[in-house]
Amino acid sequence: MMKTLRFLHLWVGLILGLPLLALGLSGTVLVIEPELRAAFTPSLPAAPADAAPHSVTEVVAAAAAALETSGAPGARPASYAAPSAPGGTATVRFQAQRRMPQGGEHAHGQGGAANRAPGGGMPGISVHIDPVTLAVVSTPGLDATIGWIHRLHGNMLIQDRSGRNLVGYLGVIMTALGVTGLVLWWPRPGQWRQSFIVRKTAKGARFHRELHGAAGIWGLVVFLVVSVTGVAIAFPQTIAAGIGAVLPMAAQTQGFAVPKVTPRDGADPAGVDEAVAIALAASHRPGLALRGTSLPQSPDQAIRVVLAPPGGDAPSAVTLMVDPWARQVVEVRDPSAQAAGNKVTGWMRPLHEGEGLGPVYRVLVALSGLLPTLFAITGTSMWWIKRRNRKAGATRAAAILQSAAE
Repeated sequence: MMKTLRFLHLWVGLILGLPLLALGLSGTVLVIEPELRAAFTPSLPAAPADAAPHSVTEVVAAAAAALETSGAPGARPASYAAPSAPGGTATVRFQAQRRMPQGGEHAHGQGGAANRAPGGGMPGISVHIDPVTLAVVSTPGLDATIGWIHRLHGNMLIQDRSGRNLVGYLGVIMTALGVTGLVLWWPRPGQWRQSFIVRKTAKGARFHRELHGAAGIWGLVVFLVVSVTGVAIAFPQTIAAGIGAVLPMAAQTQGFAVPKVTPRDGADPAGVDEAVAIALAASHRPGLALRGTSLPQSPDQAIRVVLAPPGGDAPSAVTLMVDPWARQVVEVRDPSAQAAGNKVTGWMRPLHEGEGLGPVYRVLVALSGLLPTLFAITGTSMWWIKRRNRKAGATRAAAILQSAAE
């Protein structure tokens, strides 16, 4: 049994090392994206202290105008993200014409994060804009790089649904490697202390084996959390159905999907600012402010409005789906009032992205993305050193036999 596990752990890791490494490193970059943007984004002139921000509609229009003049016509606004801190920039994400997914699980809604294309789709374009002055922050190189990394992490640069499925299956494999790694690491009686460290005297294959095992056991919990939640993000309907089989769960749309609504002949739908006002009025929690909103791509889509306390992270946010034709809220996702199953599914993305459990957890999630690289290096090194030693041993044995024969 252990021999079979060791064989599978080794060869699955060797064969899939590169794509798993790419997922891990890209995940680390995305976790620290805010710090990267803060470091490489030029500062804007300070707006007057008493100046009020423009409406969402005005900010989106200004971003669209800037995008038109920059040579990217035809893209449609898909989402608006409010500044994460006072004096910060808002983000308007534009989506090019999407390729419809061919089968499998998919989301009908648009992603709310910069350069994320749920379920495949064409690359997104993000415009960062000051909501007070409407000045646009130009970071084309950074946006292109971060956008490419988002697509690599979300669908391995494959534009249809098969890319997201592939990422989900890689998440399953990563989870399996973590579990089998724990089984293979499990120490014998009396060897527990040595199994958590890398001894100074360790060299060659022993050094790589001890580093592989020690890094794996110290990072295992976060590694498995990130892997399992990644699978849940890739296959939201399947995971939700499984959770609903064991926990009470109310019916609701999953992930970035939005409910379908019925357009009304002869009526004008509510705009995004009116939808935000409807959501704010319908929310029963005081002190909430706009965190972000979707921008419908078709008349039969509800508007997703996300509200959160100032400085609050994703788990504290309330999501309300507003029917722009009926001018009413048709669905509410409030973590404080959800059924147990909905709370579990609601935590999947925050846990995967390093949110909700404080800065230490966020750092641990970022570091967990480096583990596949370390595992690939140490695992390949162990295999290569053992292979080289076996060849050298076989050569010496052949030489001894030849010498004895003479």
